Amino acid sequence: MSLPKLYICKKHHNMQSFLVIGLGNPGEKYAMTRHNIGFDILDYLAKAEGENWEEKKLGWMCTIKNKGRKIHLLKPNTFMNLSGKAVQYWMNELNIPLENILVLVDDLALPVGKLRLRGKGSDGGHNGLKDIQAKLGSTNYKRLRFGIGDEFSKGKQIDFVLGRYSDEEWEVVHPAILRSMEAIKAFSVARQFGEVMTEYNK
Repeated sequence: MSLPKLYICKKHHNMQSFLVIGLGNPGEKYAMTRHNIGFDILDYLAKAEGENWEEKKLGWMCTIKNKGRKIHLLKPNTFMNLSGKAVQYWMNELNIPLENILVLVDDLALPVGKLRLRGKGSDGGHNGLKDIQAKLGSTNYKRLRFGIGDEFSKGKQIDFVLGRYSDEEWEVVHPAILRSMEAIKAFSVARQFGEVMTEYNK
């Protein structure tokens, strides 16, 4: 006797899904620069989970699983200032609600390696966030701000954000990347985002 169709389909019931977007610029010249920390965190996470990136519309994607949750990782290939286009497209395509997205972004206002999770907020002058806000028509999306410090002289901000870490900085940055990976997983299973903030904003 064949099983009723509904029963067969049940195991394919959508697991709760999340979309985590790492902000950065595509191309070798931007790899591992301060501005690309969003890409770097997701690269580390994908590698740790044994997943490979696939080039899709408006970015590279892969999916990891955590305790029955699906976490879609996205690195937009639109360049930083147009990140919102990729975020909007994949939210719609994957049917992910606003409360299930997390954006990883570099932050000049925080010391190197300091993490700051926020449930909402302004773009803080960051062009990637500015575009996401414009495309989504909302500032109520979660973000993980990763401190890159502000050790640059007047007029040198662009050189600084597009520069690479010193060896001393990397000693702080690397553990903070690992901690960011933990925070992403915690975000996917926490009942309240406040719990994740309390744990990782320490």
